[in-house]
Amino acid sequence: MRLHEKGGKYHEMLVHHCLEEYLDAYLAAAGIKDDRKGPFFRTAYQKTGQLTARPMRQEDVFRMIRRRAAEARVKTGIGCHSFRVLGITTYLENGGTLEKAQQMAAHESPRTTKLYDRTRDVVTLDEVERIVL
Repeated sequence: MRLHEKGGKYHEMLVHHCLEEYLDAYLAAAGIKDDRKGPFFRTAYQKTGQLTARPMRQEDVFRMIRRRAAEARVKTGIGCHSFRVLGITTYLENGGTLEKAQQMAAHESPRTTKLYDRTRDVVTLDEVERIVL
């Protein structure tokens, strides 16, 4: 996947085979599989669900995430970076390295990637058992 990121940078990233299948299904269902020049994520016309030719703006994405979170009864604040945190943390919890996470996130510094690492936020039973009574 080629991503156009802030600052005009481009980042190429391999994708998990499941994501590839989901994206192919989205393109087919949206009827935009053969539209190579149009935006990938598009706005919908009012509440019809019919996609327009206009790209989603940052505000559109944020509203969509907030709406879906409310429907799922998620109480904590959530936004686009929440998914970045989830992805990096999950990758690290499953044995990934900070260096590869940094590369996948296209961060200049491992310190930036570390800001997204929530693996240390969870207190495990092993940690609690360290308390000697």
